[in-house]
Amino acid sequence: MLYYVPLIFSWHLIVTSQHQYDVLILGSGAAGLAIALSLADHLKVALVTKRALADSASALAQGGIAAVLDITDSIEAHIHDTFDAGAGLCDPDATRYTVEHSREAIDWLIRRGVPFTREEDTELGFHLTREGGHSHRRIIHAADATGAAVQTTLSEAVLAHPNIDIHEYHIAIDLISGERIGQPELGCVGAYVLDIKNDYVISFAARSTVLATGGAGKVYLYTTNPDIATGDGIAMAWRAGCRVRNMEFIQFHPTCLYHPQAKSFLISEAVRGEGGLLKLPNGKRFMPAHDARAELAPRDIVARAIDFEMKKHGIDCVYLDISHKPADWLRVHFPNIHAHCLELGIDITQEPIPVVPAAHYSCGGVITDLAARTDIPNLYAVGETAGTGLHGANRLASNSLLECLVFGEAAARDILTRPSAPIPSLPTWDESRVTDADEEVVIAHNWAELRQAMWDYVGIVRTNKRLQRARHRIRLLAREIDEFYSNFRVSNDLIELRNLVVTAGLIVHCALLRRESRGLHYSHDYPGTLPRARNTVLRPPRFKSRPPG
Repeated sequence: MLYYVPLIFSWHLIVTSQHQYDVLILGSGAAGLAIALSLADHLKVALVTKRALADSASALAQGGIAAVLDITDSIEAHIHDTFDAGAGLCDPDATRYTVEHSREAIDWLIRRGVPFTREEDTELGFHLTREGGHSHRRIIHAADATGAAVQTTLSEAVLAHPNIDIHEYHIAIDLISGERIGQPELGCVGAYVLDIKNDYVISFAARSTVLATGGAGKVYLYTTNPDIATGDGIAMAWRAGCRVRNMEFIQFHPTCLYHPQAKSFLISEAVRGEGGLLKLPNGKRFMPAHDARAELAPRDIVARAIDFEMKKHGIDCVYLDISHKPADWLRVHFPNIHAHCLELGIDITQEPIPVVPAAHYSCGGVITDLAARTDIPNLYAVGETAGTGLHGANRLASNSLLECLVFGEAAARDILTRPSAPIPSLPTWDESRVTDADEEVVIAHNWAELRQAMWDYVGIVRTNKRLQRARHRIRLLAREIDEFYSNFRVSNDLIELRNLVVTAGLIVHCALLRRESRGLHYSHDYPGTLPRARNTVLRPPRFKSRPPG
């Protein structure tokens, strides 16, 4: 249902509107799409995405989805590998729940028609690859573009479903709590959303709201993430009163293509899983000197090793060489990587690939339970936005899409058990005290300064001095951005920058609290690992303990 409410002021006309849905889903990656499809046969769903439906980090995932699918593998082995990569911080319940539901998630995708790579002479009928940190071949994939295959298949189903309304080029500004309408017991009742193309704000009212907005890779200067990864869900949940945990654990993918014309192109973990070797410019391997598992060590170890070798030798990149494999085999198993590199003049069948680490994945996030519920009633968080506890201090390769699917189903199941209630009417967005921005250049400068500071001071290897410098700069930027936000009309860039600076502050705060080196957080000041693993939990000023149920 849509309401138009004209609000007239002396200086211009503002048009606001309100949508009402059973469920509001913010984000159109694997998590958001899966939840929408799981709910739409029973409820009216709004799927809000700030770019086109197909634009997401999920669509860029190359390697695949980890699951126990082979008779030689086991639930316990997958759990053990996840624990080992997570450096003692994986939540046991979340990890077991995810792994035990892994086969169910893959079966659901197969029924949906996801074209996984087949291998007919196997019992399963699909090819399974192996990636760093895994003790078995358990990664089911669609060549080297698994995320795109999942995204395309689920997007087509979403587009065809009559109970799902898709709102492209809409970005959420903030969540709306029941307190704003005098019904605090309702928890989250929707969100304010900016229609980017038409430049007006809409109130989305819903019985349940799901944050599936992805991670925050764009807080760093160099990242494998798409431009949309600006920490929106984490920042909105924090402002609304949700706890976050383990934000210091930012995974830097070891192998991002190093080329002046290559923007955020990932070289899949599966390249190393299938025998790719990391080498210095002189052709010498270096990973065996850093870890007994060499190229198959978990990502944090490989990324630190590359960082160490680059600094030690004063080089701009290292090289990933899989040219010893047959050329036809490479073109079949890594068609997209082969084609993209060839466009840039790199023939992976004949020469190594220049690579560097880049910010890739946020292992922490908004605290949730096994039903994906946050601290606020009727607010859920799924995917990279959420801090389920699965990833601990370092995500095991290909557990991310699995988490999206398993917890997406858990959220949908919980939402469907909720008693039906009237959808509340929400207050309209108030722009009576703001004007159009006079200098948009301020946003661009602050964005660049924030990302540079995070790259320089909160990278793969950290020190207290660097972190304190980052905190000082973030605080200055936050004050300037808050002042800008208070005085001028919202825009897409301003919303994203506001969310990035909040997320950056949470990352630095958590990093300063962790006085040890564990997983993805390595500190020169505290190089040892404490005997007991503890989560870093931050509570916002508005935090209230959630009532049971």
